[in-house]
Amino acid sequence: MDEVITIADAAALRSSAAAANSTSPSSSTSLLLPNNLPLISAFLACALAQFLKVFTTWYKERRWDSKRMVDSGGMPSSHSATVTALMVAIGLQEGTGGPAFAISVVLACIVMYDASGVRLHAGRQAELLNQIVCEFPPEHPLSSTRPLRELLGHTPVQVIAGAILGCIVGYLMRDTE
Repeated sequence: MDEVITIADAAALRSSAAAANSTSPSSSTSLLLPNNLPLISAFLACALAQFLKVFTTWYKERRWDSKRMVDSGGMPSSHSATVTALMVAIGLQEGTGGPAFAISVVLACIVMYDASGVRLHAGRQAELLNQIVCEFPPEHPLSSTRPLRELLGHTPVQVIAGAILGCIVGYLMRDTE
């Protein structure tokens, strides 16, 4: 005769298996490699966005620049990809009604607003200040200062591209069990 398992029985089996695993010696290896899907999704989206910057720089400027993998700014926004992947992964794993999802939405909004607003304008101001300093005569005390970093923020298109990338990564990394 076939046995029928209810959802409650499956949940009880899963929680008892998790409790058994937490006392086993293999739990120490899970601390080294966390089984946290939202965290892994966020890091993967960030790495993928940084990797893609090399190709978008080549497409735009027709030159390979491997430094773009560690720089801020550029297409797509790795900050937006990271927080959006985190938000989508939390939403898919825990649902959209919990506090973790609410925190991730607020975090994503702040990061994306900052990237396309404050940091973008700070980069534009740095560009202008660098131009002003270049026009100083050589004997001026500020003429030998190191230039300010200009590529700090993102355009709204770069932020949206990063957010789309983050949504795709978060969705593809979902737990299908």
